[in-house]
Amino acid sequence: MLRLRSLGSGSTGNATLVEAGNKRLLIDCGLGPRILRQRLAVAGLEMAQIDGLFITHEHSDHVGCAHRIACEYRIPVWMSEGTWRASGALDYQGLLRLTGHDQTIDWGDLELRAFAVPHDAREPLQLHCTDGAHALGVLTDLGHVPPAVREQLSDCHTLLLECNHDRQLLAESAYPAFLKHRVGGDLGHLANEQAGELVSQLRGGPLRQVIAAHLSLKNNRPDLARAALVAGLGDAVGIEVADARSGTPWISVG
Repeated sequence: MLRLRSLGSGSTGNATLVEAGNKRLLIDCGLGPRILRQRLAVAGLEMAQIDGLFITHEHSDHVGCAHRIACEYRIPVWMSEGTWRASGALDYQGLLRLTGHDQTIDWGDLELRAFAVPHDAREPLQLHCTDGAHALGVLTDLGHVPPAVREQLSDCHTLLLECNHDRQLLAESAYPAFLKHRVGGDLGHLANEQAGELVSQLRGGPLRQVIAAHLSLKNNRPDLARAALVAGLGDAVGIEVADARSGTPWISVG
């Protein structure tokens, strides 16, 4: 069985558990070590039970304590070469596994495929995960969705999808103009409307469940993100919203 659990999603820190068979992957490690251990405990796990880390890009709310955790618990960690260099080219003591766009990682009960996304980072990657029966797409931290990215998600049953901001709330916010431009630009973050457009384009495929993620605490609300997804895909599809601090419960894919 393939399942996931967000441990926290947003600018305060991101970490998502993916589990299939005897493999447990932590996507991003943007929480502090103490908080990460606490949230793993709530999920019924200890750090020593994590088999691998995948870091999507070098921003602190994603790479966070990855180096410390990987080295302390001897956990292999995957990331792009660009992410590794942009995050300081640290010595991972033989645990670093470099990967890149459209590269597949065959990892026992879990197969991973990384793919590039447009974001203001050196070499950002997002992830397609499958146990052979069902597929999960993880898509956060990108400013728009090119056709090539949409194609990576065409067979997904469940999607963890960025719904970062409501465009009107962002426009009316106290953010300075340069930050509004960055967040809302083509290399920034997905607006609710863009997320709704993506799931609408995936309509007719196997997609049956969407988890709204990476919501801005200042420029979005859960009800607005949910409404955009319902407008795109309909209310027959299961829709969850990941909380910035508590994430989600365990969610079975498919």
